[in-house]
Amino acid sequence: MAESREHPSAPVEAWITGIGLATSLGEGIDAHWQALQERRINVDESGYAPYVVHPLAPVSFEAQIAKRGDLRQMEAWQRIGTYAAGLALDSAGLKGNTEVLSRTDMIVAAGGGERDLAVDSGILNAQKEGNNSPACLNERLMSDLRPTLFLAQLSNLLAGNIAIVHGVTGSSRTFMGEEAAGVDALRIALARIASGQSDVALVGAAHNGERKDLLMLYEFGRFNQKDKFSPVWSRSDAGGGFALGSGGAFLVIESRAHAEARGAKPFARLTSVVADHARRKNGGEVTASLEKMWADLGVSEGNAAIITGATGAEPATAEELAFLRAHSNLPVRGTATSFGHTLEAQFPLGIALAAMAISRGELFAANDPAGVEIEMTAPPTQIAVVGVGHWRGEGMALVEAVR
Repeated sequence: MAESREHPSAPVEAWITGIGLATSLGEGIDAHWQALQERRINVDESGYAPYVVHPLAPVSFEAQIAKRGDLRQMEAWQRIGTYAAGLALDSAGLKGNTEVLSRTDMIVAAGGGERDLAVDSGILNAQKEGNNSPACLNERLMSDLRPTLFLAQLSNLLAGNIAIVHGVTGSSRTFMGEEAAGVDALRIALARIASGQSDVALVGAAHNGERKDLLMLYEFGRFNQKDKFSPVWSRSDAGGGFALGSGGAFLVIESRAHAEARGAKPFARLTSVVADHARRKNGGEVTASLEKMWADLGVSEGNAAIITGATGAEPATAEELAFLRAHSNLPVRGTATSFGHTLEAQFPLGIALAAMAISRGELFAANDPAGVEIEMTAPPTQIAVVGVGHWRGEGMALVEAVR
């Protein structure tokens, strides 16, 4: 392929040319758009009671992960992510293109792996019965844990599996840090493309919300939504909380020159990604953080809208809502109502939905009985994507129509 880097003096546009989604609403762009327009919600209130989760829709993983051996050694979140990454490559027309894939950079946001609940329960029961000597514990760990467990728990194994299954063998970076990791993955990808360090990147994350160990972890912080599902903007009266969601969201992002050289069409342009880390020691610091980032984002507020991954956890969501009400002239969509909270994947998911909406010339339907979300009749030309961590970290991105 001919050299595709843009002239150093020219602004380098970053185009979103591929979208891969596998969530509680289904898989692929068309299925998600239809589900959003129909205001569909897939939620489970009984399987993990009293906690509410958004389970992954049925997926035939073999369609993107052909080798059973590869499937067997992956945990659920890795299967979801590897599958969504394959969908993104298909969407961008890069699947099987070894020349481009060999230099495609990969930037992944990831959490850790799952616990072995049977082993953990056995050890805790033994301790309760007084069998808690160091020798006993070491014996259980040596004999009960499968050899692949520790490998499966490594955060960078998602990127490794994507490289093995799909042949993405450029540079690789993995960020950890819950919602903020998703923001940084997009921020670094855009910075590398804008600076000419990268021509094409696969960026995204995956999350398995159907994990008893994770539900227990977040229950310690009183973050889980319990008993009955309610939309994200209607949870404050019940003390707030999030419903974990399973899903993967990956994007192919490339320089305009690189995309044009191979005849790729953009969904939208990723113009800006900014991040902040408010101290959250005093009330209003999240609101102030969002206003500061908004000033740097460059939203014209003409045909603009906001897509937010607001979690429902308090007090962060109340402070984010104060920011949104200060910009109430802009239509808002909260993804947590439809998808649940997907942690690392929440910000990439928002950008994927923004790119879909801009490419289709309309914002998807509001799904909010509280009245925070309003309909939008004009085609959106700018969508600001907002990500506020349930505990730490804030970020914003600007997705625009390609002119």
